[in-house]
Parts: sequence; C-alpha cells; structure tokens
Amino acid sequence: MDAVRLGADAIGLVFYPPSPRAVTIEQAADIVRRLPPFVTVVALFVDASRDDIAAVLNQVRIDLIQFHGDEPPADCRGHARPWIKAVRMREDTDLYAIKKEYADASALLLDAYQPGRPGGTGAVFDWSAIPAKLAPEVVLAGGLSAENIESAIQQVKPYAVDVSGGVELQKGIKDVNKIAAFMCGVERANQ
Repeated sequence: MDAVRLGADAIGLVFYPPSPRAVTIEQAADIVRRLPPFVTVVALFVDASRDDIAAVLNQVRIDLIQFHGDEPPADCRGHARPWIKAVRMREDTDLYAIKKEYADASALLLDAYQPGRPGGTGAVFDWSAIPAKLAPEVVLAGGLSAENIESAIQQVKPYAVDVSGGVELQKGIKDVNKIAAFMCGVERANQ
C-alpha cells in the first residue's frame, strides 16, 4: 500500500512460486481488496499453464497480465485481459522483430538478461540499445533504483517504469523510504 500512497499507478503481483516475491491467490486477493480505485493490478507469470493463469484470473481482480518467461505469442493471448511481454535484453536483441511477433501486446517490458533467470536480477542493461522510436511504447525495468531512475527516464523516455528489487530492504520486502526516493526521482525526471 505504501507504493500506491506514494504515487504508483500500478502494483505487480508475482505468481511465480520460485520467486521470493511470489504471492498466493489468497494473499493477492487480500491486497487487491485493500487497493483504492484506479490502481492497475498486474499479474506476473513465468511460463505458467493456462489453468494456473485462469485460477488467478477467476479469483483476483487482475487488470493486466505480464508474461515474463519464454511464452510464445499464442500463450499470451486469449485470457480476456490486456497483456505485456517482458523481453530480456541481450546484445543482439531485435526489438522491432519482437514487437512485430508480439504485435497484440499492450507493451514490451524491457529487463536485463541473466542466464537462467527470468527477471528480477537487479541488473541494468545498456539503455542505448532501445531505439528512440520504440522507447515511448516500452516499460523500462531492470536494475532501476532511486539512484538511477532520473537518468533512466531522461535517457530512454519510456512509457512507464517498473521497479521491484531497487526498492527492497531485502528480497521480497519493500522499503518505504526507497519507494519514496524512487517516486521522487520519477517526479523530478518528468518535470
């Protein structure tokens, strides 16, 4: 709730059991019940089955799905929700080709690549790899924190930013002071 109170437009609920940030359906439903109106609820999945996704969607108000694994476009479609596709940025990533492949995604979320890890690494990737023409359509993630958010927004000019590890006291535990500092950085960058 601190993130919303401090100005976050959306919250992410991680439905990937190996993650230290994972929530159960019951925990997610409780969080969503306590949210004020107009906060977007994002459900993050990593290569989840259609049944697992449906179970969440049937029990929790979800506004947007974030696919953060190796899901092909066909697996992202058909859930009756808008969705975004996470892309782990490598040196040879062709964002134009990925945008074409996932043409019906609401956005691409760009994260750092680390072998064997679907995301949440806390690593930053080379932001200059994002074509300026595509930047207004992406959600920038990967190693963002209060220390680099202003420069990230000013350099990339993304549609939105996504943070998790950069505002944590420890894995899975958010720090209200880090959230506040991050949100101040976002505000300064957008002035």
